[in-house]
Amino acid sequence: MSTLLTRRLALLAAEPHRAVLRGGLRGIERETLRVQPDGQLARTPHPAGWGSALTHPEITTDYAEALAEFITPAEGDIATTIDKLDGIHRYAYSKLGDELLWSQSMPAALPAEADIAIAWYGPSNLGMLKHVYRRGLAVRYGKAMQCIAGIHYNYSLDEALWRVLADNEPADRKLSRTAYQSEAYLALIRNFRRHSWLLMYLFGTSPALNSGFLRGKPHKLDTLSADTLYLPFATSLRMSDLGYQNDAQSGLRPHENSLDSYVATLTRAVNQPYEPYRKIGTKDANGEWIQLSTNVIQIENEYYSTIRPKRVIRTGERPIQALCNRGVQYVEVRCLDVDPFEPVGVSVTTGRFLDAFLLFCALDDSPAISELEGEVLARNFARTVKEGRRPGLTLTVDGREVPLRDAGEALLARIRPAAELLDGLRGDTQHTDALGQQAPKLADPERTPSAAVLRELARHGNSFAAFGLAQSEQHAAYFRAHPPTTEEAAYFDKLAQQSVAEQAEIDAAPRGSFDDYVKAYRASNLCPNQV
Repeated sequence: MSTLLTRRLALLAAEPHRAVLRGGLRGIERETLRVQPDGQLARTPHPAGWGSALTHPEITTDYAEALAEFITPAEGDIATTIDKLDGIHRYAYSKLGDELLWSQSMPAALPAEADIAIAWYGPSNLGMLKHVYRRGLAVRYGKAMQCIAGIHYNYSLDEALWRVLADNEPADRKLSRTAYQSEAYLALIRNFRRHSWLLMYLFGTSPALNSGFLRGKPHKLDTLSADTLYLPFATSLRMSDLGYQNDAQSGLRPHENSLDSYVATLTRAVNQPYEPYRKIGTKDANGEWIQLSTNVIQIENEYYSTIRPKRVIRTGERPIQALCNRGVQYVEVRCLDVDPFEPVGVSVTTGRFLDAFLLFCALDDSPAISELEGEVLARNFARTVKEGRRPGLTLTVDGREVPLRDAGEALLARIRPAAELLDGLRGDTQHTDALGQQAPKLADPERTPSAAVLRELARHGNSFAAFGLAQSEQHAAYFRAHPPTTEEAAYFDKLAQQSVAEQAEIDAAPRGSFDDYVKAYRASNLCPNQV
């Protein structure tokens, strides 16, 4: 254990400061495809009973019209967050008819690209901006890629905790409160980069996919059955090079050694032309918009990262501007697969482990990441997602090749004091228990969820489609057997009605040309002192 981690753990365990660990918030965004009863992609619009996808705070769409996104309020305890997520699912099913929510991260059987509808948010300039951005994603990555689902975990620590740590820094490391908090979150992100391979080994659940997903593109996957491709030792093909990767973003590596360098890199990316996109243009021959720009990325959110520094944005503000103006408020962990064995896609146990893991990342020493170290960390991650369960697999740790099992066990031992600190506040053992449930997975790869998925595939004729549909039906039965309470239904009915009314007001408001709106939006992405 590093000296800094030991000192910070002792500081936060001391009675005057223990309360700051009770703060902080946890939120979850769960993506899930709507499918027909036979497992084929739903062709219907966003369910009217759910409200407006443009303005509803908890039920929206991600990319495709059929790719729903459920967003919980931020809560102080992950068990409460997951309970809220369960409530969203139960309400959603009460308005879903005979459709199902797909249980996997990798999509169900998809129709031709032309038949995958892009999410629609109405005719307002705001709605069209969101829609055209997604048209651009279709051009750049293909529609099939935009039907992948995941779990996003939003995590913050109490601002009072950062003040406690800042007040105990050496005199030569004093920063303003905002600057200290931002740089501390960037330090958390650097440690996450170092250790996130462990999350993919422990919680990856996408070792296989529907063969039609690749649309005939060359690949190095093995054939499991007529409709299923896989890699025998993979943990998360979703997070492999089959996912959100292209030549334009291949050189885009935001420097997370400081907030300034991170913002500068993204600012350049949204303003740097990319020749293949320039050849496509922003409009087709009929003058219809097909992408917001011809730059490396259209907007900041197009940068697909396993973790992001975030700040709640204000009306008319862009993510980069929010970070520049007010600093980092929380981090968004984006690498978790949907757990097909959990009705809501994630368990409380996983959340407890993540809380201990992220607290450890926040408190441990986190030096700057050099370009060489960055390449090593990317290689460790890639090895784990594509062959994490391979016997004898090694990772590069401190310049040496170390068996993944040994590296994982050493990392769990380093995380344990953070779990114990959290449990000391609660007066129970939930975090250390969650940690304890991971060690057997390292000792025996067959106990990982990715191995469990392959066993279930075998029970379903080695068919990804059959397994996915069976799990989706099982989860649907659970939610339909537990409809929302009268109070829950009233709460979500009100949100739906308010969202529809809000969109109607937006749609009816006078508006200028969309071309001018896009021009103004693109011109607003610069922060002070950024090029």
